Amino acid sequence: MTTRVNALACGAALAAALALAACSSPPARFYTLSPANAALATRTAPANPPFLIEVPSVGVPEQVAKNQLVVQKSAAQVDVLEQERWASPPADEIRRALSDDLAAQLGTIDVANSATPAGVPVYRVSVNVQRFESWPAKRAAIDAVWSVRAVGTPSVMTCRTSIAEPVGDGYDALVAGHRRALDAIAAQAAAGVRAMAARRGAAAATTSGGKTAAAPLVPCPANATAGDAAGPTGATGKPGT
Repeated sequence: MTTRVNALACGAALAAALALAACSSPPARFYTLSPANAALATRTAPANPPFLIEVPSVGVPEQVAKNQLVVQKSAAQVDVLEQERWASPPADEIRRALSDDLAAQLGTIDVANSATPAGVPVYRVSVNVQRFESWPAKRAAIDAVWSVRAVGTPSVMTCRTSIAEPVGDGYDALVAGHRRALDAIAAQAAAGVRAMAARRGAAAATTSGGKTAAAPLVPCPANATAGDAAGPTGATGKPGT
């Protein structure tokens, strides 16, 4: 009798385990937009760069501001993928990727939320992502308005960059496409920082009468458009406040 009871108990336990296994969800997979060489860029940044950058929080569209990957099925329909997730909120992933890329390309340090030494120029790079579309096996598209401001001055450049990267099959390829798109946006913004730094040097020049010379209008880098203007070609940036 004891043997029969034990056998029944084991059978019930096995059935319960199989039922739980059948009902459990597959494990989630996590993705990041941070560049693979981010740690190396941090180690190779100079200890005392000639200028610093500040990359504040990034704005993203509400429909993609969630941990799950949101992919396009059509122009009017999306899928929210429960098992495919970002390692951190998309806004944080995008900010970190841009910060790492900018620091690496400019040979400087992102001092967001940190104290800065007196006398060292700081350029604030603000980014508002207006479109972040994921089309599996087709393209990864990002449309962003970004600005570069020389902190403590009225000088600001406002531009727009639209990137669509072709991608292959799989979500790894889709995320890699978004990473390439962010690399391109960072390259545009880095060019903007360099232009603003050159403008700062020009503004420091004085005329023979001792008056400060007017700083030249700084154009957006090639392939970026000014403000909300449409079109794929370069245009002038805004020198406003």
